Amino acid sequence: MTEHLGRLIDHVELRVADLEASRRFYAAVLQTLGHRIEREGRYLFCDELAILQASGPVSRVHLAFQASDRSAVQAFHAAGLAHGGRDNGPPGERDYHPGYYGAFVLDPDGNNVEAVTHGPVRRSAASVVVERTDR
Repeated sequence: MTEHLGRLIDHVELRVADLEASRRFYAAVLQTLGHRIEREGRYLFCDELAILQASGPVSRVHLAFQASDRSAVQAFHAAGLAHGGRDNGPPGERDYHPGYYGAFVLDPDGNNVEAVTHGPVRRSAASVVVERTDR
């Protein structure tokens, strides 16, 4: 089966109650997946994810991060619990489709954050490169 991914979502914004608590949580879990918070200020940014201190209601969403393998899923879950998250499903196989292995942690605001691997895959590219043409 061939899928084309990375074409629908431009960005996701989480509105959080405590930006510093979210920084600690997301810095730890993203690091286990080979990513980092790339910019900090009013927002925290990593790839297409933006995290902002809420002036009103906080977000309530489900995010699923791609993991390279089962050990990365396990490390994600452990880091999430160690940095302010709550267990919402330990690492394990799920019956969504063959090869689906994930773990779920509720972040400090109650967002359901998952790391998942779908088993061995071949990617056409490590990432999508976008270059502005108006400069």
